[in-house]
Amino acid sequence: MSIKAYKPITPAQRQKTTQDFDEITTRKPLKSLTKSKKQNSGKNNQGRITVRHRGGGVKRHYRILSHALPVNLTLTVEEIEYDPNRSARIARVKDQNGNFYYILADTSMQKGKTIKIGADAPVEASNRMPIEQIPVGTQIYAIELTPGKGAQIARAAGTSAQLMAKENGYATVRLSSGEVRRVLVNCQANIGVVGNIQHQNVSIGSAGRRRRKGIRPTVRGVVQNATDHPHGGGDGGRHGTGKPPRTPWGQLTLGYRTRRNKKTNKMIVRSRHEGKRG
Repeated sequence: MSIKAYKPITPAQRQKTTQDFDEITTRKPLKSLTKSKKQNSGKNNQGRITVRHRGGGVKRHYRILSHALPVNLTLTVEEIEYDPNRSARIARVKDQNGNFYYILADTSMQKGKTIKIGADAPVEASNRMPIEQIPVGTQIYAIELTPGKGAQIARAAGTSAQLMAKENGYATVRLSSGEVRRVLVNCQANIGVVGNIQHQNVSIGSAGRRRRKGIRPTVRGVVQNATDHPHGGGDGGRHGTGKPPRTPWGQLTLGYRTRRNKKTNKMIVRSRHEGKRG
């Protein structure tokens, strides 16, 4: 996949770039593996905004991905498809029993490729097997945290993790964020790197394009009224607020840790922040 630039005949096209979609083999998803997706505009079931700056956007249908597939399957890639709900591409695969699935597509997947799942699968790109069977130093993606639950780590476009070591029933993996953590060796993972690696290099280029993605404008706190934000009021922020940075709800921010999943802290060998300190 490469990045496509435009001859700017309008101001919006001057910085705009898009993907060329050369790896996409079909524009029509499998109807049995799609479902309608309601636009909630960032609101909960009481109508209150729980996620700001959401709303509008084009209609989408959700593709039902299989992050936890049965073992001992032999899959054949039928199509590589675009998925509007994630940054990665997806592959429509068919097993030996004639059942169809959607899975994440990696950089080596193409139409007609055969993928094997299970402990007996060969150590080749795209195959899925327990981490215990994967050699140290291999790039892996779609990693489980709980055996049988399905892939939870390294699912975004262009991401992967490196298998660093295996010891005492645990594997040590280094994530793309720089974090090093332990995972049970009987958790499964795919070999390779998630496809669409140029995703992060696309320049949106215009405000209208962000609106079509369902993202509404963001307004700085210092230019709001004092009743709407702790930074608001005064001269519009021209001379600074003189206050510590806070969220719209008054909580201190910038520099405060937001991680709350303390039950898995013991699995983190090295934080992704450690390389930034000093």
